[in-house]
Amino acid sequence: MEDMLKTFPQHVCSWLKGAIVYKYQDVWLNEVFLKGTILAQQRFKAHPNDVFLCSFPKGGTTWLKALAFAIITRETFDISTNPLLSTSPHHCIPFLEKELAEVEENQKNSCSLPIATHMHYHCLPDSVVTSNCKIVYIYRNMKDVIVSYYHFVRKLNKIPMEDAPFEDALDEFCNGVSWYGAYWDHILGYWQASLSRPEKFLFLKYEDMKKDPKSNVKRLAEFIGRPFTIEEENEGVIDNIIKMCSFENLSNLEVNKCGTKLHDEKVYTVENHLFFRLAKDGDWKNYFSHEMIEKIDKLIDEKLGVTGLVLK
Repeated sequence: MEDMLKTFPQHVCSWLKGAIVYKYQDVWLNEVFLKGTILAQQRFKAHPNDVFLCSFPKGGTTWLKALAFAIITRETFDISTNPLLSTSPHHCIPFLEKELAEVEENQKNSCSLPIATHMHYHCLPDSVVTSNCKIVYIYRNMKDVIVSYYHFVRKLNKIPMEDAPFEDALDEFCNGVSWYGAYWDHILGYWQASLSRPEKFLFLKYEDMKKDPKSNVKRLAEFIGRPFTIEEENEGVIDNIIKMCSFENLSNLEVNKCGTKLHDEKVYTVENHLFFRLAKDGDWKNYFSHEMIEKIDKLIDEKLGVTGLVLK
């Protein structure tokens, strides 16, 4: 793998203390995710009943994982014993390209849990497409994604804001350079795939979920094959799941304030609190100048106008 890395185009991220990303299958990836992507492509075999939770980093992944886990395990755990109260959502539902062994173990045990991934659609293992798996895709206002990604990566690398100019991070993002490549290409890949198999795709907009969580949680449950009964709805099961998985609740749990998430066989560790920053719509207004807004809005229109998805 190390020899293979040397053959890929490289880019040095100036605002990240010279961190290197590699171009693989036309996507810029950091070393950990690149290795995980290649390993998943080589080894993973999807099952027809697998459900994938797909997203770009900082697009609503943590919330989607929590909701999906709570929906699927609601008959196994009551609201006071759910593992989400003592375990990070990222421990509950593993990433395909980060925790492949856990994903495979869940499959082996006929576990009904979904599989999460940040991988671009064209980078997914062939079996995911040929097995006709269900795919849930969550997306979010691109400006908020950029700001959230900026802070997450900066804090993960322990770089103060004064040493990591937001303008530099934005320029790289607009050039498609990030830990997972271009956000617009990520969205386009899944959107284009959905045109031929619309019944296998569910697109959820982060901002719409915040405005109307109940309807969207019901849509999610029905799509993944675990619809709520009328009795459950009347008993407040949906409302309890929404409350348990809320940013306010999860971010204040001890595990998400002090715990850590180990990745890639001890290569690096992520402090759980980094997954919970603000969960606030419109935080981008505190960072974008008028010129930046024009630049990103033009990019969104050019790259994603055809999709009809609102990302600004």
